[in-house]
Amino acid sequence: MSRARALWQRVPAPVIDLALVAVAAVDMRLNNWEPTRLELALAAVGCTALAFRRRFPLVVFLLTLPVALMQDVAVAVLVALFTLAERSRNRRLLAVCVALAAVASSTPWPLAEVDRTMTLVFFVYSLATTAAPVLFGQLLQAQRDLARRLGEIEEVREHERTLHAQAVLARERAQLAREMHDVVSHQVSLIAVRAGALQVAARDVDAKEAARTIRSLSVTTLDELRTMVTLLRASGGDATELTPQPTLADLRKLVESSGTHVQLTGELPPTVSTPTQRALYRTVQEALTNVRKHAPGATASVELWQDDEGIGVTVTNTPSTRPSLSLPGSQQGLVGLRERADILHGTLDAGPTTEGGYRVRLRVPLSAD
Repeated sequence: MSRARALWQRVPAPVIDLALVAVAAVDMRLNNWEPTRLELALAAVGCTALAFRRRFPLVVFLLTLPVALMQDVAVAVLVALFTLAERSRNRRLLAVCVALAAVASSTPWPLAEVDRTMTLVFFVYSLATTAAPVLFGQLLQAQRDLARRLGEIEEVREHERTLHAQAVLARERAQLAREMHDVVSHQVSLIAVRAGALQVAARDVDAKEAARTIRSLSVTTLDELRTMVTLLRASGGDATELTPQPTLADLRKLVESSGTHVQLTGELPPTVSTPTQRALYRTVQEALTNVRKHAPGATASVELWQDDEGIGVTVTNTPSTRPSLSLPGSQQGLVGLRERADILHGTLDAGPTTEGGYRVRLRVPLSAD
């Protein structure tokens, strides 16, 4: 069926129209052996008009109506009705055209004494006959509309798939930026702090120069990391998870390697979800990184806690005891932590303490765990 339809669609429209003109002429000749000159002229006009049915369907139908007077079922009239129904969306116009064609077909020609009963029977028969091509034309019109609508829907779906892929990529970029800041910044900051301390304590000139170079490179790396994170976060969104990821089991190791005197207190149940554990870990990591960068010599305390409605962690540090190193701040750490908290429907509070230190507090509701 589809193959035959494809072959039919390859036939040029003018060829089809000329073939219909020929068929209508043959039909007229077979049903009217002795036409008068008037009938012949009207039939010639109606059949020839079918060649222009695509451009002027209503005019062509009106020109074929006289043919309906000369025979009961005229191919020219049926073709004209089909073409009009295929192109017109005016249902009232189509109903009027069907009625005109039925009246013309059921009217005796030449005009003579009218048998009302037979005329009514012929009218009903003609009405059914002329309605068929109209219904078929409307069906083809609906089929084309449906095919066009399906094409539009497919285009919309393809556009949605493209937008979804872009959104996934944006979320992955945002997550990558967060992980780069959390992990790389943590390690590079530690290198810079250790190099700065070595530069101050070393007595050998070469050792001092090496420490200065390491610290300078670390500062430059942090600055470049800040630019890279900003670019990656430019089109970011909600987080998508990357593996492997740290958990609360890695918290003690983080505290011990932080380069700061830290007291870890409190425990959380092992049933804490992985996203919540990761958020707690990243909060502690970012807070201790900021302590090293902005409060040299300060001590810190990390408290894991749980109440009736939620769990969380509080990181508090004392004031610094010596001037801080001039390390660049990426301004992305607390932003990333707040995003993690929002994803878990939690809250993140950060600010200075009355003693001159700083406190970071993350709270995650139990309903999100």
